[in-house]
Amino acid sequence: MRLLTTGLALAISMTASTALGAGGTIKFGHDNKTDPFENPAHACTAVFSNLVQAGTNGSVNVEVFGSNQLGSAAEHVQQVRDGLIQATLTSTGALASYYPRIDVLNLPFAFAGNEATYKVFDGDFGKALAADIEASLGDVVVLGFPDTGGFFAVTNSQKPIANLEDFEGIRIRTMTLPSHQTIIQALGAEAYPLSWGEVYSGLQTGVIDGQMNPVPIISFANFSEVQKYLTLTNHLFSPYTFMINRAFYEGLSDEERATLHAAAENCVTASRGLSRIIESSERGLAGLMDAMEVTALDDAQREAMAAATQPAFEGHVNENLDEKAVELLTLFKAEVAKANAETYLD
Repeated sequence: MRLLTTGLALAISMTASTALGAGGTIKFGHDNKTDPFENPAHACTAVFSNLVQAGTNGSVNVEVFGSNQLGSAAEHVQQVRDGLIQATLTSTGALASYYPRIDVLNLPFAFAGNEATYKVFDGDFGKALAADIEASLGDVVVLGFPDTGGFFAVTNSQKPIANLEDFEGIRIRTMTLPSHQTIIQALGAEAYPLSWGEVYSGLQTGVIDGQMNPVPIISFANFSEVQKYLTLTNHLFSPYTFMINRAFYEGLSDEERATLHAAAENCVTASRGLSRIIESSERGLAGLMDAMEVTALDDAQREAMAAATQPAFEGHVNENLDEKAVELLTLFKAEVAKANAETYLD
């Protein structure tokens, strides 16, 4: 009887522990360098890992697999959905095949500065976007939108680009996103979709004349070796989407989930801070200025490019995406306008 009572108590204790949260290991895949001082994605995952393991007293562990160790960015999304891994940071390009509405983030020349991006993705639009991703996919939870490195710039090997007419005849690599191709073509250049692994060799051999990416990525990829001109267009801002497997998330206790959310907020902050540091250091713009001819656009030049690209982009959304995407784009534009009008101290 004593043994039966002890066994029953143990079973009840184990059941209670399961109800409170099973804990476990988060396998976290991403496609960037595994150095938290060199890459915003890995800075994010390093901070997240540390805070989760400390905050849960080790009931939840995090194993980070960077540099495509577990597959491509798009494969990471599917792996999270299938529960093969538990978390990833995915680019807009990798997420688009699973969630086409992510394309609304590619509204060109939208933001006035970095602070506006923080307000938009931490505010009502970010919450609406996360909820829609979760509802559409059904098997993930979105924990935030970390920084990929900042605003996109354009590099090329042919000539300085400062005005719309300068884009003519330049072949620029894009992701395989129709919206990116639409934007480049609206600028007057030739869009050339190409996988990331082929970009450096494509620039080196002249298959493409240029490409577009945030400054830290341009620096890390050593594009200054094969590109002479850099234009600070700031025409796109595409954050990562930080997602976790829903079944794993729901198996955690309330306390463990709270720790995950707090750690994710710090992860986003770390990605932003490191991005700004890299941009302004020798590993970013300061270093690139020694190797490339850099052109910054004035307000009039940006406004002319916005006028050429925004109608083309909105036409793309209206023609190729659904009504919900149009609703999201409308909310995005409203929240961007509000954020752009505010100052840091507002």
